[in-house]
Amino acid sequence: MGYQPERRDLLEIVVRAAREAAGVIRAAAPRARNLDWRSKGPTDFVSEVDIAAEECILSIAARELPGASILAEESAATTPPERVARGLALVIDPLDGTTNFLHGYPAYAVSIGVLLDGEPVAAVVYNVAGDEIFTATAGGGAFMNGVPIRVSTIVDPQRALIGTGYPFKDPTDIPPYLAQLSRVMAQVSGVRWPGAASLDLASVASGRFDAFWENLLSPWDFAAGMLLVRESGGLATTITGSPLRGVARSSVLVGNPAMHAWLRQALQQSQLTDP
Repeated sequence: MGYQPERRDLLEIVVRAAREAAGVIRAAAPRARNLDWRSKGPTDFVSEVDIAAEECILSIAARELPGASILAEESAATTPPERVARGLALVIDPLDGTTNFLHGYPAYAVSIGVLLDGEPVAAVVYNVAGDEIFTATAGGGAFMNGVPIRVSTIVDPQRALIGTGYPFKDPTDIPPYLAQLSRVMAQVSGVRWPGAASLDLASVASGRFDAFWENLLSPWDFAAGMLLVRESGGLATTITGSPLRGVARSSVLVGNPAMHAWLRQALQQSQLTDP
């Protein structure tokens, strides 16, 4: 595989890339409502800001990590997933929460996960509107703006705040999701769906959410966040408890250990399986 940079060096590179991409996004925010949208699907959009932010990240990656494979949302069709599972790779969402951004709703982020042979070794999730930078390295802990973070200590579902993401691309996915949602809602203090999965995972890592689930996410949605959760003392798996890897689409279930176990059981009782 040749020379591999140290994890702290990798983190420094991707944090710098995330900062520059966030600058592009922040500069465009005042005119977000006037941007042209291009549909990737009936309810899935991309804007010139997504593309500009991705180009910014890719430029830094090409200069600083020329041997790394790239799996980036707006150019993902050009990268076979098996390539990302070997050697050094960056998994990039240049603007997670595009619809939020286009409407001026302040929940959107830059997410970059660094994988080595398919396993996350460094991560950054930049909450652009909130100016919060969540970072982690494998074995080095997780941080928010340089301050260590930990998952919550709540063990009682009745006191738990749970994050989720609802299906918005395929209407046939809605009925089984509603069965899950009704079961969870009946037993917890609240359920939230802000619409940016990378921030949802960061919220679990920092104890704002006690757990989170979504039935199908792309790798750029969770490759960074899964490391944040693990390094803050939480668990990150599929909804059936299988290992989660940031190289392919998957269901995602994260939480502190107690709430992860409870939510996994609640979801399995709704009889939905991994894709």
